[in-house]
Amino acid sequence: MRRVRYSVAMSLDGYIAGPNGEADWIVMDPEIGEGFADHWKQFDTLLIGRKTFAAMVKPGKKGGGGSMPGYKTVVFSRTLKPGDYPSVTIVSDDVKTAVTKLKEADGKDIWLFGGGELFRSLLDLGLVDTIEIGVIPVLLGGGIPLLPAPAGRATLTLVKQRAFAKTGTLALEYAVNRPGSRGARKPQSRKA
Repeated sequence: MRRVRYSVAMSLDGYIAGPNGEADWIVMDPEIGEGFADHWKQFDTLLIGRKTFAAMVKPGKKGGGGSMPGYKTVVFSRTLKPGDYPSVTIVSDDVKTAVTKLKEADGKDIWLFGGGELFRSLLDLGLVDTIEIGVIPVLLGGGIPLLPAPAGRATLTLVKQRAFAKTGTLALEYAVNRPGSRGARKPQSRKA
């Protein structure tokens, strides 16, 4: 079964983007950059939240209509119309079934590419397998958090870690503990 991997850069104070969605604080370590093409080769599907997708389709942004060549792009939104974005798949309901089918299909791993709220939703549904964070040594003081509130507790098991001396970036990979395992995630009940 394919894995859903949340692979993201994060500031030391827990933000995946600045207050206005900016990512200019993300410093690419030369050692990471050398392996980034190999990282992309591990995936054939991208899962993207509506807000991240909106940033991708802004005029002048690489990716044209929000899709990335060579990757199946799946956008989760209750407001976007599929006819307006024919190069991507839009999922508006039954997220669990849609992602489960993707995980069961043949192919490479699935990159949960963008969106803290989408990450929270998929984590609550038990669909995220690993969390891979590049911790950038910067304090933003505000912005889009890695895991927006309200969120339940999740326990993780450290799989890999690496420190990059040149930039001070830390690469951390965690497996998400499954229900029934020690310290498994307890979903937060949310009021509708």
